[in-house]
Formats: sequence, C-alpha cells, structure tokens
Amino acid sequence: MRIMTVCLGNICRSPAAEAVLNHKLAEAGLADEVTVTSAGTADYHVGDQPHELTREVGGELGYEFPTVGVHLAAAHLDEADLILVMDGANLADARALTDDVDIQAKVRLLGEFASDADTAGVREVPDPYGHPRAQFEDMYRQIEDAADGVVVAIRDGRL
Repeated sequence: MRIMTVCLGNICRSPAAEAVLNHKLAEAGLADEVTVTSAGTADYHVGDQPHELTREVGGELGYEFPTVGVHLAAAHLDEADLILVMDGANLADARALTDDVDIQAKVRLLGEFASDADTAGVREVPDPYGHPRAQFEDMYRQIEDAADGVVVAIRDGRL
C-alpha cells in the first residue's frame, strides 16, 4: 500500500504526518507493507526541509524526516492508494487534479481516522506555520491520534 500525506506547503503538517505514520507503521510491523510519502498542494517549498519546529518537536518525539518538499501532481494521485489531506482546502485542491471519481475517492481527510471522529466529527489539522511551538505540539497530538486510527484500519483490512 502507498500512502501520501498532503498539506499546503509540505513543510509542516504533511511531513509530520509522514514521519508519524512511518514510525507507527514500523512499530506495528507494517513498514514492509506500507510506504508513506508527502507533498504540498502549493509549490512554495519544493526541495526544502520540513519547518524547523516540525523537525524540532518531531525529533523530540522520536520521528525522522528524510524527505524534502514536493509539489503534488496528478501522477501522485494515480500512484497512491490513499491520499490523506490535512484540511478542506487541501481536499479540494487535490481532488481538482483529476476528473476521475475513483481517484478523487482516494483523497480523504486524515481527521477521518481520529479516535473521536465518530462523536466529535472529522476535524481538520490546523496549519501551525507562523505560529509558536505550542501549535506544533498540538499538531503532533492530533496527527498521532489519527495515525493510530490509520494503522488500525490497515490492520483490520479496511484500507
């Protein structure tokens, strides 16, 4: 299975989600079955490392960041089995890259997999760019919870 995480610039939320998912999939013994990459719907940070606070907070949590910024293209949608986006704007932008409804259906909000999505609704992952460290810490808590749900869905054969 191939998963791609997507945010706007591919330096905060999507590389964090990529790192968290890779870590949790490895812990679950699924690293050989699932690959995770990330991209951004805008081309602002192509080739750039993740944001300093994404790396700092994530590093303290044990995550690694081997990738650099990539601009999302229609070919990525074709190649991935699941595209996990961080917010509604990312959802619309990613789906706009294709007219194929089957491919559009592969694009889903990461928040769909949160532990409280059934009761609290599907939440977006707010963009911490330009905000203090606390926003990045909140981002990781939200991503970690949803990533646990992704791992469970893969294990249960729902993905």
